[in-house]
Amino acid sequence: MSNVFDESHPPSRALADDCVHCGFCLPACPTYQLWGEEMDSPRGRIHLISLGLDGEVALDRTFVEHFDACLGCMACTTACPSGVDYASLLEATRGQIERRVPRPVGEALHRDLVLTVLPRRWALRAVALVGWVHQRLGLAALTQALPDRWRALAELLPQVDLGAALRPLRRQWTTDAPRMRVGLLAGCVQSVFFREVHEATARVLVAEGCEVVVPPGAGCCGALSHHAGRDDDARRRARETIEAFADVDRVVVDAAGCGSSMKRYAQLLDGEAASDFSSRVCDVHELLDELEPRAKRHPLPLRVAYHDACHLAHGQGIRGEPRRLLRAIPGLTLVEVPEGDTCCGSAGIYNLTQPEPAAALGRAKAERIDGLDVDLVAAANPGCALQIQRHQGRPVVHPVQLLDASLRATSLAGASEGAARG
Repeated sequence: MSNVFDESHPPSRALADDCVHCGFCLPACPTYQLWGEEMDSPRGRIHLISLGLDGEVALDRTFVEHFDACLGCMACTTACPSGVDYASLLEATRGQIERRVPRPVGEALHRDLVLTVLPRRWALRAVALVGWVHQRLGLAALTQALPDRWRALAELLPQVDLGAALRPLRRQWTTDAPRMRVGLLAGCVQSVFFREVHEATARVLVAEGCEVVVPPGAGCCGALSHHAGRDDDARRRARETIEAFADVDRVVVDAAGCGSSMKRYAQLLDGEAASDFSSRVCDVHELLDELEPRAKRHPLPLRVAYHDACHLAHGQGIRGEPRRLLRAIPGLTLVEVPEGDTCCGSAGIYNLTQPEPAAALGRAKAERIDGLDVDLVAAANPGCALQIQRHQGRPVVHPVQLLDASLRATSLAGASEGAARG
């Protein structure tokens, strides 16, 4: 057999050969821990890629299932002593799969719906409206009759604040003598169901001396499409995002998955523009950690469990910055979650396409949080917030919402209610 991959962005043999199959990734991989199957570990999947490059396996359903089962959480890259670029291998392989391997009709329709709705704000607002009616009429029991994938989609929908979901996000926040002009990514899911996070981010940055703009042309950054192997759509959205942020000093992101993807635009697109753009992208915790604080912090007497979002901790290497931000708030006690950087099961669209393993990981995360004496959970990614909220009862907020409440000397009641809504 010849190489099973075509010439359009195949996985790199050189990157695959970097793996020495040492096994350090095995205890870090959530799916290997769930099932104990070698082909559902990072080194097993890299071995499958190598076999594909050598023409020794077919690009068939069995091959596909092992890559569909991967969360893409990148915990293996943190654990790997050889520095294997597993992210690039996974992205290239998923691109090949999505273009060339037909899926069963029901599965294909479900993926098409998810990847049509989630990146589009108008579609998400329609979902919010349907969800609001559903919740107002108390029809939650009806979701139990749905197939697993469709039930997961319904159960992850947060309590809808219809007014917030339908209201456009403010485009500019100004301050006297700004230190810098930053662009804030509105995105898709975050802007409809987590607009309070964007508003908190803008208020905090203004309080610290930044002018904040939300470019109207910056919609979905392409992360969801790229994560699912739909590379043409991801590239189109990446180009639109780069163009939208042409006139700002820094591009600030308050959703971990989006920031991780935007920092990798140079791998997705060729050219100097993508590299320059990615160099200006920063997570909100990253920028706040870099700036000398100006605004006074007021006490928040809370015990907070911090969850490491995978695409923040593993994808971007951002661990200390959110913790320093939270510890700088007077009265706040930061509590570490045991195995806190283990994936919660959200992972882009994973909890919608692989609901059973996602639920198992979500329950495990909830059990570790339930064993802690805390008031609420802080998580820096909308998918994580939805997943963790689904499986345990405490409010889930973004760390920047806690800092916003501290700077404004307000109670967190509003933020907590917002977290409970989504």
